Parts: sequence; C-alpha cells; structure tokens
Amino acid sequence: MKILMIEDNPSVGEMMDMFFQKENWEAVFIQDGKEGLERFLKEQDQWDLVILDLNLPSMDGMQICREIRTVSASVPIIMLTAKDTESDQVIGLEMGADDYVTKPFSPLTMIARIKALHRRADLNAEEPKKRIDSSFDIETTYLKINKKTREAFLYGQPLEGLTPKEFELMYTMAKSPKQVFSREQLLSLVWDYEYFGDERTVDAHIKKLRQKIDRNGPQVIQTVWGVGYKFDDSEVER
Repeated sequence: MKILMIEDNPSVGEMMDMFFQKENWEAVFIQDGKEGLERFLKEQDQWDLVILDLNLPSMDGMQICREIRTVSASVPIIMLTAKDTESDQVIGLEMGADDYVTKPFSPLTMIARIKALHRRADLNAEEPKKRIDSSFDIETTYLKINKKTREAFLYGQPLEGLTPKEFELMYTMAKSPKQVFSREQLLSLVWDYEYFGDERTVDAHIKKLRQKIDRNGPQVIQTVWGVGYKFDDSEVER
C-alpha cells in the first residue's frame, strides 16, 4: 500500500511512519497543504489512500479534499480533525472524505481504520467477473447497478460522481429494497466497523448521496425515524 499523509506536525508523521513500516506500507509525508495536493495530482494513480489534516499551511484540508474529489472519486481519504470540531467532521465527510479520525489519536486506531478501508477495496476487486457491461447486479423499478464497473443508473440516467462509500451505501441498501438498516448495521456492512465508528459518518454520507440522487429525480433513500434508512423506489411517482 502507498499512502500520502499531509500533516504539518512532524512528530505525528514520525510516529505513524514507524507503524506503517511495521505493516510494510510505503508512505510519503508532506507538511504543506498546497505542496501535498500538487504531489497527489502529480502521481494520482499511485496512491492507495490519503490521510489529510484539517488545518494545514497554505491550503486547508477541506480545500484539498474537494480538489482531490474533482479528479478521483475512488481514492480513500481519511480526515484528521480535533475532538471539539463536530461541524468540521461532518463537513469533511460531505466534501468527500471516507472517514475521519479525531486528534489526539491512537496509531493502532489509525491502522485499524486504514485496514478497514483497504479491506473493502480488496473485496470489491475480488468480485467475480460477470457478463459484460450490459449485465446488472441489481435491477429495481428505477435503479440499475453494475458492481464490476461501479456504475449506477437511476431513472435511466447515470448516477454521477459517487464516492466509493456512497456507491457502497446505495448498493448495500438496494440489494434489499424496503429493508430498514440501522446506522450501526451500515457502519459494519459498508465501513467494516464492528467495534468502533460514529453514526455521524453514516448520516453525512447519506446526506451527500441524497443530493446526488436529487439530480436524477425523486428521492429513493428514506429515513425511518428512530431506526435508520432504507432504499425503496417501488412507489415513486414520476
């Protein structure tokens, strides 16, 4: 795995470098925001994961995350935030981050989060090859999803700009239409978090996914108050 960590505290980078080496992961550490973004863009096809601090010299983490998502919807991004900045955590997720870790953090927690994201990527890569692009793994009243090509079509139009987690959320819920998923279930199924995780992560990704669905037509992700979320397009009126 090749990791880009954009973090202006050298002691944090040095600490994580020791743990990355134990995992035999290659890591590049950059302390300036603009320089970090330029390095990502220069080698954007080489990175397996980006760790991004919120507060950086010359360009903040929100801007960098937004810029990365304009060129890559697939690279996993972990945002580093302070414990007392709940709004920043939610905004970071809405900007396209896949997860966040609060400072100060345990290196073992960071390693666990990275492995969870990477494990999901490996599972997607190992999906058995199906027929050609014209075959769909999911076909509901208005939605079609091809897991192999990572394409989703809603109301006959491509559902564009989905991040990896947004795609996985849609796929997971659409596999079982009308089934209500709790936030804890979605954390386990989509993020692979069994013992830790924050429900705000799910809520922020659902909000962003709904915004992209709205471009195509009526909403198909419904809130079941006090329980969680479900996918249902069976009674949509168009």
